[in-house]
Amino acid sequence: MTTQTDTQTGDRSDQPSDAVTRPAIRAAADLIRPHVRRTPVLEVDLADLGGPAHPLALKLESVQHSGSFKARGAFTNLLTSDVPDAGVVAASGGNHGAAVAYAAARLGVPATIFVPSVTSAAKADRIRGYGADLVVGGDRYADALAASEEFVARTGALAVHAYDQPGTLVGQGTLGLEISEDLPDLDTLLVAVGGGGLIGGIAGWFRGDVRVVAVEPEGAPTLHRALAAGEPVDAPAGSVAADSLAPRQVGRLMFPLAQRFVDRAVLVDDDAIVAAQHALWDATRVVAEPGGATALAALLSGAYVPEPGERVAVLVCGANTTAVRF
Repeated sequence: MTTQTDTQTGDRSDQPSDAVTRPAIRAAADLIRPHVRRTPVLEVDLADLGGPAHPLALKLESVQHSGSFKARGAFTNLLTSDVPDAGVVAASGGNHGAAVAYAAARLGVPATIFVPSVTSAAKADRIRGYGADLVVGGDRYADALAASEEFVARTGALAVHAYDQPGTLVGQGTLGLEISEDLPDLDTLLVAVGGGGLIGGIAGWFRGDVRVVAVEPEGAPTLHRALAAGEPVDAPAGSVAADSLAPRQVGRLMFPLAQRFVDRAVLVDDDAIVAAQHALWDATRVVAEPGGATALAALLSGAYVPEPGERVAVLVCGANTTAVRF
């Protein structure tokens, strides 16, 4: 596969956060367009979902290939790298692994995915279904990451990091570009945060032109704690959304982007996340996993209250779950 230098992929430890630029994101969008879906926007009223009356746009990245936004970063990394015979390897709570497995299958390269024991059966089954080798071990994402790094050292496989790699950030930033085209009058976008690859890429696209609000579970306040400390720091990982929103720390590449371009980080409890899942299904028949519904939970719980006339959108970012309310 050819290398596309415009997207600045490479080892996550030696690339600056300013690699996540609008030109790089545009180049990535052109590159991955044949491989990803342009996902729809659903216009609703927040009152229909159980909150106060307010117009709301839902960006349904939950219907993306592999069930989440992660396909964007996966394809960006694979299409801008020379993949060795050993293939690609990723550590993941589930969604990133599914995306890398899907991209690898589409592009005809082998994939090995390491996941922690908290990974849901739906995500593990999806990874296996794409033909990847799945390795389960450890209790949280950091354990899977350490095992994947040992695998890379032993085999020479190409590592695709879930959030702290320029190609991942740039690839997820293509979602910001798409949202800006879908909703040119947008004031505020609410985005769920785990390791920060998604919000880092989106913030790198909007660069303050749109208010970007981070939403995290109370049990996994990773970005919230990092912003308070002025640097990435360890955070707990106890939440119903732990398989997608609970790394030990946010990424070091995304953190300067968050400091500059993320308006604030708000917290929601697990009850609010589950209520948001149910509201999406009951009112719109949209399926979301807990992490995918977390941004909406901020509006329904009052953790974020829009001003009158504020044009607000929520990113529904993942749907890899079997827990649908019938």
